[in-house]
Amino acid sequence: MRCKRILVRSSAGTYSVVCGTGAADSLANKLAALGEFTSVQILSSPRVWRLFGRRVLGGLGGRKRARVHLFPDAEASKTLRSVELLARSLCRSGADRHSLIVAVGGGVVGDVAGFVAATYLRGVSLVHVPTTLVAQTDSAIGGKTGVNLPEGKNLVGAFYPPRLVLADPALLRTLPDREFRGGLAEVIKYGVIADAEMFAFLEKNLPRALARDPRVLSYLITRSAQIKAEVVSKDEKESGLREILNFGHTFGHALESLTHYRRFQHGEAVAWGMMAAALLGYETGITPARDASRIVALVRRLGTLPPWPRVRPSQMIQAMCSDKKARGGKLRFVLCPRIGRARSYGNISPEALKRILHFAPRLVEEQGLLHD
Repeated sequence: MRCKRILVRSSAGTYSVVCGTGAADSLANKLAALGEFTSVQILSSPRVWRLFGRRVLGGLGGRKRARVHLFPDAEASKTLRSVELLARSLCRSGADRHSLIVAVGGGVVGDVAGFVAATYLRGVSLVHVPTTLVAQTDSAIGGKTGVNLPEGKNLVGAFYPPRLVLADPALLRTLPDREFRGGLAEVIKYGVIADAEMFAFLEKNLPRALARDPRVLSYLITRSAQIKAEVVSKDEKESGLREILNFGHTFGHALESLTHYRRFQHGEAVAWGMMAAALLGYETGITPARDASRIVALVRRLGTLPPWPRVRPSQMIQAMCSDKKARGGKLRFVLCPRIGRARSYGNISPEALKRILHFAPRLVEEQGLLHD
């Protein structure tokens, strides 16, 4: 299958997202096109490296200079402590300012490795080889890096664009179903915020997507990457338009934080968050009933989600106040005026938000939620 090259503009220059089966197999040639490096430093997790290490090293042409640094890729490991340990490991391996970091893994690996690249010796070159659907369609693109604090998700980080992203669908073949379904939640998000046709395609073809049909998967990955590239090229540092990429994330990040990053995978929390955001949009008169129902119905078709935690609405609201979009302690939500379009809203009625938080835990149980 032919690879598609998508360009992303950033303050550091333009870089490519290469999408297509086999994209990771010619890694050496693609790195050579970026210039000369004194060493290649690979950051990955033990689990990912067992699956793909031989293939990545083969793609590097057996480079003797490649050094491998492994760390746990659980969300609970996305901490400043992991950054310190990796930076010290890089130091011991002789990495200098002309070294290249290659991040091989999912969203946690990419976020941590990206922050390490941004801060080690005040910045070294970075390439992403994402191995999950979330990373290939979302987190590896756009230059956001960061780690969590106990007080909230991604509160310490930097905008640091990579030199290259290689999104190879072949790397998804061994991805567990739970992680794959979570990745599809992020793909649904792109349909909600920017592409009504892709949303309708998902409604019709979700069983094929869940079965990992190569043609369907190739289309969804490429189109999602194109949307992400278009948005971040216009708004690299989330001063306006880029906020729409966080549809469902204000709720989702709070769910992850309140459960100490151990109950939900990121895509699962976003799935809950998108359903809650659809209902909040409906409750506030922003999202038409039919569109809110379509969003909830499609997300529910992804399969069983871990249950909403037994937390009070006040706890959720307090956790959401740590969200990066909050301004002056006031919450902002990305809502959907119609499928294919989204924007950020402030001044959401606290009463409406509390009603949604009371009702949200029953979203996976109720049928016929909304009526015109």
